[in-house]
Amino acid sequence: MSETSSVPPVSAEPSLLSAETSASSGIDAVESTEFRVKGVPGGYRELLIIAVPMILSSGTQSLMHVIDRVYLTWHSEAAVAAALPAGILFWSCLSLPFGVVSYANAFVAQYDGAKQPGRAASCVWQAAYFAVACGLILIVPAYWSDWLFRGIGHGAAVQELEIEYFSWICMGAAPALLSTALSCFFSGRGQTLLVLAVNASSMLLNAVLDYAMIFGWGPIPAMGMAGAAIATNLANVFGVVCFIALLTRHDARVTYSFWKHWRFDRILMRDLFKFGGPSGLQMFLDVAGFAAFMVIIGWIGQRELAATNIAFNLNTLAFIPVIGVGIAVSTLVGQRIGEGRPDIAEKSVLKGFVLAGGIMALFGAIYVLTPQILLAPYEYGANRHAAPVAMEGKVEIAEAVAGQPPPADFAQVRSVVILLLRFVAIYSFFDAMAIIFGSAIRAAGDTVFSMLVTFACAWGLLVLPTYLTWTYFGKGHESELLFWSWIWCSTYVTALGFIYYARFRGSRWKTMSVIEPEEVFGGATA
Repeated sequence: MSETSSVPPVSAEPSLLSAETSASSGIDAVESTEFRVKGVPGGYRELLIIAVPMILSSGTQSLMHVIDRVYLTWHSEAAVAAALPAGILFWSCLSLPFGVVSYANAFVAQYDGAKQPGRAASCVWQAAYFAVACGLILIVPAYWSDWLFRGIGHGAAVQELEIEYFSWICMGAAPALLSTALSCFFSGRGQTLLVLAVNASSMLLNAVLDYAMIFGWGPIPAMGMAGAAIATNLANVFGVVCFIALLTRHDARVTYSFWKHWRFDRILMRDLFKFGGPSGLQMFLDVAGFAAFMVIIGWIGQRELAATNIAFNLNTLAFIPVIGVGIAVSTLVGQRIGEGRPDIAEKSVLKGFVLAGGIMALFGAIYVLTPQILLAPYEYGANRHAAPVAMEGKVEIAEAVAGQPPPADFAQVRSVVILLLRFVAIYSFFDAMAIIFGSAIRAAGDTVFSMLVTFACAWGLLVLPTYLTWTYFGKGHESELLFWSWIWCSTYVTALGFIYYARFRGSRWKTMSVIEPEEVFGGATA
């Protein structure tokens, strides 16, 4: 990296450097207190202080998705079948800028560890500018939704709902990205309780708005799939407002001088693209691979698509909390790299894997032993809305209740989901390996390797084998097609886990950094 991205000399910006020095001194003054609160660096206490709020915060996001899918299951089988393909296609569009924006977390962590508060604030501003610009651009795919989903070729009922959901959710790309950018200022510095508070509040708002806008409530008309998307967008806007309010607090205004570092910084933006770009492309390749996988599942049949949707939805109950541990690991790795102490970072990563592996093992047992409990909310809603149809035998009653033709017998979908949850239980532990060790090496700056590995595995082990299996069996072999498709999915996740673990053990990440070598704490020269 170029030396031009270092802090300006005293002769160039005396007031700015003075503010930086004062802020750094303020941080040093509370360092001993932080040590007493956080415990031994690299220990479980330090990890849990950051990880637990992020697990709960990520859990609220998981719960938000589950609530959304439960409501849509109550609405109709076609609605829940349409939600995942449309949602994944949206995330395919969003993932590249999302990966770049969220990588600001690594910059904040490393600059915070290097005692460079002004640079930490400035990189969040750059991420925010990029988030707004990309959010506006991502409105454009909404106008192509009809062409996109008719080309995918799902059933007519599912197709219409996919178009409706995708068109509305694209309108909320800007607040979704901006909320992520602003949250990095807090998560990158370990203030994860604040992130939890905002995400939990957004989840509660989304849950209320979801029900009201899908089914209608009081003066709010029933909007079905459009209502689900609009509710999510409004919850993200609420999150942005909350984070902006938190940025007016004393530590952001004074210690980090957040509102004084609003200027566009070409060097920081370049570095954000340099490291965040591969991270965003890696996320895009991963999400796009799953989008292609879901398209192929949709070719098999609506029941198989609905069952896969619900299985992945329940998978998020374990996956999203482990993502929270991964964010905590990323934060600690970034801070230790900034401090010039990668060996302590390694200890935090290994402890993070023990925690993540335990979470996955617990949920794996639940998926295998008590799937009926997890499926009860879906079954309750589906049966409740199907009951008037069974009693009267009239399509008009189903349309009045759900706004759609009567849903298929949920018992058939339920038996398929129970089988798929066994696959989830098998690959979950390896998913924890991929998340934790992948988060660790990316936080240090090893983003190009992650991008290449994801491309090779997602398309070589997931999409291509699934497509070839579909062409080999063809129609009339739905059970065999679904079984082998999930075999390839499990193979993909398992391979990622072992590859990231091997890269982590190779220790090359310990020599990397996303900030200037002279900005690493203790590395500056007089």
